[in-house]
Amino acid sequence: MSEKDRPLTPWAELGPDARLALQRDYQVEIDRQPLTCSLDEKMARFTAWLETRGIRFTMDDLRRR
Repeated sequence: MSEKDRPLTPWAELGPDARLALQRDYQVEIDRQPLTCSLDEKMARFTAWLETRGIRFTMDDLRRR
């Protein structure tokens, strides 16, 4: 099975420390991106970034907070 075919781990299954570490790592990426006020764009960027790390994030995860 290639990395591309590997199932993604749901965000909800990650512990708080893992989530926080990913959010900290993502801040570096945010700082490189053009600014946007669009929640849809922010979600698309974060979701795509997480997928490269084997994590699935959805709007349902955002609502759980």
